[in-house]
Amino acid sequence: MSYGLAQARYASDAAETVSASRLLTMLYDRLLSDLAVGEQALEAGDPATAGERIGRAQEILLELHSTLDTRIWPEGDSLARLYLWMIGELMKARLNRAPQRVAECRELLVPLRDAWYAASTVETGDAAVPGQAPSKGDGAATVPGAA
Repeated sequence: MSYGLAQARYASDAAETVSASRLLTMLYDRLLSDLAVGEQALEAGDPATAGERIGRAQEILLELHSTLDTRIWPEGDSLARLYLWMIGELMKARLNRAPQRVAECRELLVPLRDAWYAASTVETGDAAVPGQAPSKGDGAATVPGAA
């Protein structure tokens, strides 16, 4: 098995064995990372990298949107609309090469990521550290909207 295949298999296995709230925080971390790199690439005049990373961020936002269950968490409707708005803003950022639009989305996502970390802390009993996932817990998902 090649290194690339082994790495992909490991990532896939890891994603299948983590709790829903841990997976959610991992998605937010990746989303923010992609937006930061995409914003820097737009500023540097590198449309290929910007397109790749912002496109991946849009895919994550679509996934986050599709997993919100507003029947369980009716307040999630506002979050769903925010995700869709950001997807549109990122599309405009790519087309117009406007890093400020990416920065605005990123600034809105940081407190959301921090809130999900705090929610996952309640689930696991760990102290929340933004940018670092909880380290223990049985993995039972209780975070609203995390399917």
